[in-house]
Amino acid sequence: MSKLTIVKEAPGHFIVDGDLTFTAMDKKTLKSFTFLDTGKQIIIDLGGVGNADSAGLALMLEWIKITRHKRVQLHFRNIPEQLLNLAKLSGLDNMSYFVVNQPELAEQNKPA
Repeated sequence: MSKLTIVKEAPGHFIVDGDLTFTAMDKKTLKSFTFLDTGKQIIIDLGGVGNADSAGLALMLEWIKITRHKRVQLHFRNIPEQLLNLAKLSGLDNMSYFVVNQPELAEQNKPA
């Protein structure tokens, strides 16, 4: 098990590192949503995620809920296959957040 951490790479761009699982999340991680208040657009790169489970998907859905409420555009990059499969099983794969190939978005949102 690798503890979940969220690292700021650039303004509005964050990297999730570690496991996105129930056992890897602690109360501090679950309560620290302040990174979602950093602008009108947030990019969360999940390329550093090792393992993922339904708790990880639930956390992503919570991030979506919060950013929608704050009218912040949220984009996920490098979503692990495990999470894409869970999203598909849950009927969430039709949400734009879980669309994998968006090359124009990737080019647009590269940190400087």
